[in-house]
Amino acid sequence: MSRAMQNTQEPKVGAPAEDEETRRARDWLENVYQGDQMAQLTVRAVITGAVLGGIMAVSNLYVGMKTGWGLGVTITACVLAFALFSSLQTLFPALARNHFTILENNMMSSTASAAGYMSSSIFVSAVPALYLATGKSIGWFELSLWAGAVSFLGVFMAIPMKRQQINIDQLPFPSGIATAETLKAMHSAGDEAKRKAMSLAGAGGVGGLLALLKDGLHKIPENFIPASTINGVKFSQLTIGFEFSSIMIAAGAIMGMRAAVSLLLAGIACYGILGPYVINEGWCDPNRFRQTWALWPGVGLLVTSGLTVFFLRWRTIARAFAGMGKMFGGGREDAVVDPVAHLEAPQSWFLWGTAVSGGLCVAIGAIYFEIPWWTGVIAVILTFFLALVASRATGETDITPTGAMGKITQLVFGLLVPKNITTNLMSASLTGGAAIHSADLLTDLKCGYILGANPRKQLIAQLFGVMAGTLFVVPAYTMLIKPEEIGSDKWPAPAAQIWAGVAKVLSEGLEHMPQGAVTGALVGGLIGIVLALLEEYVPKQYKKYTPSSTGIGIAFVVPFFNSFSMVLGALLVWLWGRSNEKAAESYAVPIASGLIAGESLIAVGIAAVTGGG
Repeated sequence: MSRAMQNTQEPKVGAPAEDEETRRARDWLENVYQGDQMAQLTVRAVITGAVLGGIMAVSNLYVGMKTGWGLGVTITACVLAFALFSSLQTLFPALARNHFTILENNMMSSTASAAGYMSSSIFVSAVPALYLATGKSIGWFELSLWAGAVSFLGVFMAIPMKRQQINIDQLPFPSGIATAETLKAMHSAGDEAKRKAMSLAGAGGVGGLLALLKDGLHKIPENFIPASTINGVKFSQLTIGFEFSSIMIAAGAIMGMRAAVSLLLAGIACYGILGPYVINEGWCDPNRFRQTWALWPGVGLLVTSGLTVFFLRWRTIARAFAGMGKMFGGGREDAVVDPVAHLEAPQSWFLWGTAVSGGLCVAIGAIYFEIPWWTGVIAVILTFFLALVASRATGETDITPTGAMGKITQLVFGLLVPKNITTNLMSASLTGGAAIHSADLLTDLKCGYILGANPRKQLIAQLFGVMAGTLFVVPAYTMLIKPEEIGSDKWPAPAAQIWAGVAKVLSEGLEHMPQGAVTGALVGGLIGIVLALLEEYVPKQYKKYTPSSTGIGIAFVVPFFNSFSMVLGALLVWLWGRSNEKAAESYAVPIASGLIAGESLIAVGIAAVTGGG
């Protein structure tokens, strides 16, 4: 008899009948849960996850500041960890007696994902946006405190959501299912995983060599821009050219053709048509067209499309709030004993964890960001409700609407504390950052639920991941990102520009925008609404032919040479898929991830050695 079965309790004579919820929990405990006879939360799993997740956090920081996109972390980390331990066991047969289990890999992936998504929480959005909007930079110490407190808050807030959304509602969390299936496949036959890891490592070497030649030895220029003009406006003023970066090509490879074509067409419209017209009309500084004018149509489009999609999911929002009573409902005296209570994170962890991390957010905000304590308290309370909705959306659609969550918070605090840009941005970063980590933990817990892992131990693994991510990302950000380069062609920071743009409008009003920019933002906003409606209501078989609102919006915020490189990457993978679909599906993402990791890590290393110079 397994330990899982030994832990179950036979219903007593005269005890109340089990409901469906309890029967499902007992069935999971008896038939799915692996028990404690298999290694799960081990030192090697946590350390491996911390290192792999930290490395990918740095890569996500690099590509997020360039493109606004984030990279998947969990499956890549699982493949790398499996290949690493399989290789070590081949080289040192004695290690085979203590093989790397599927549940260790699952715990490793929980640590890695928490670390890897640290950069996506605040470092590519609110933090650089604060400099763009106010000229304020945040020191490494307060940045570490804020990032850690916000991320811990998101992890603890997910505790009551797990029982409702995974155990009871059985939401799919598609990425969690995909990770579980990947782990099952690898741990039954791992040759494919080793080949993927080798392709990732080889691509990492290529990306690292390119970074060394470009940033270290200066043998390759940053980009090539022809000495040509459009209607008398120089290509250099319109950023029309090619960037010598494998990161942009790799990002396009992951992005796909739909978003890439949208990028290309919108980039041509922005820099080939609108740009020359706006510059010749004298509406903006001719050398800062993108930073001062083009971003406004992009901001309008991205904000309205994100909010429209969010509110179109009103049923999801309603279901999220409808489950709150059950989520916190206490058990009746005649209720059946919960068979999995000893495995779940107790509600006391939620209460103490939320109180401590939420209190830290309020205190840090008041001390370092001049956020009035009462608005900090409101932000923490609002964060719970918005994280609840965001995690439900992730469970149902695999899309975490963190951008929309941040914008809602910005709008709320634009009304509560008008003209306070710092409060606006940092309060929104609290909501967006916590929502990312709530949704990430629940996605990991879905994977563990399928594999039979201990959910309490997964939560602990996530907390270790938050600490590791902070240790990696904060130094990388402070060494790599010079404040004066934020928003430049080197670091376009698309997400930060959107956050800063919303904060400025809420604080200063429309009259401070450049000539024609209000019209551009309104037109962009209307287009964003139309595109969101198209994406929602066009039949599934035709959706691949509809424009990508994200692709179009980003094209107005990043330099054209970034868009061109991403289109090139998507085109290369599409052509590869036409000639060998199976190989492209298996190896495109590992190769692209390797290129990004290799170039970004070497670039960070060069910045550390040269002091960012």
